[in-house]
Amino acid sequence: MNNTHDAPVVAEADSARESSHDGIDRRNFLSCMAWAGTGLLWTMAGGVPTSKLIAATTKPGPDAARTSFSFVQISDSHIGFNKAANQDVAGTLKLAIDKINAKINAAPGSPDLLLHTGDITQSARAQEFDTAQQIIKDCRITDVHYVPGEHDTATDDGVLYLERFGKGTQGTGWYSFTHKGVHFIALNNSHQVDAMGGLGADQLKWLKQDVTSLSASTPIIVFAHIPLWMVYPQWGWGTQDGAEALSYLKRFGSVTVLNGHIHQVVQKVEGNVSFHTAASTAFPQPAPGKAPSAGPMVVPAGKLRGVLGVTDVKYIGRRGPLAVIDSSLEEKA
Repeated sequence: MNNTHDAPVVAEADSARESSHDGIDRRNFLSCMAWAGTGLLWTMAGGVPTSKLIAATTKPGPDAARTSFSFVQISDSHIGFNKAANQDVAGTLKLAIDKINAKINAAPGSPDLLLHTGDITQSARAQEFDTAQQIIKDCRITDVHYVPGEHDTATDDGVLYLERFGKGTQGTGWYSFTHKGVHFIALNNSHQVDAMGGLGADQLKWLKQDVTSLSASTPIIVFAHIPLWMVYPQWGWGTQDGAEALSYLKRFGSVTVLNGHIHQVVQKVEGNVSFHTAASTAFPQPAPGKAPSAGPMVVPAGKLRGVLGVTDVKYIGRRGPLAVIDSSLEEKA
């Protein structure tokens, strides 16, 4: 198990006012990197996914195709965590669910799916899974899909996770399904080798077979906990055999890979693949390399819902600034 969640990091709020020298405005980057308790609303139109934070205003197109739909991604709820970075993670998960419900109430058309990209719990205890399930049951989206994080599996090899969320899945919790012509692939890469994520030979074999019969025009959405691409290997933020998994998807025209684990929104486009890591509903972590180590990041009292204290990031593999979306838990849906 990766123990990088143990050492809190104190954010420097004033650094948000500074400008970087890599084309990314730091204040805008703070907005891009969503805060604890937010979720991502994904919209599929013509096989092309786009994302907005739950609080962002979205005007639906006048002639949406019948196959268009939206879904929500949340991640890293860490139910059971009670250190300084957030002593009420159940409360911020509930705020996230309330925000999703408010968004549904305010706009026509309900998202079809809710994806949770892992670390549902802090210690994989039964009561932590119970609390998470009870809170998420209040969501108006009833079709919910999960993948495990390392915190959900490390203490008991995933036994409780599979009992609660893994029925009907393959191996240690991988599976796939097709929704309105879009093929979703759920992977378990939370088994960590030298802190890096790993899929393993059995899962890779299954993945290769799973996509064999699909047309190259089928939109693919992969969701897993640890990023499949190397965000920051020094902190274990990547998957050792992720490149092999991605090689099976090269022939598809539209591939979107959704992850959690690093508790911040970072986006990358490489060829036909769009990568996106989601914010946590529990606590933030520092930007890659901007602290001695990864871990829960403490911010000043009262700022958890509305201010992100990460100072800077160097983003390799993308030309130009990251996409920017302004949102926080303090904003109305």
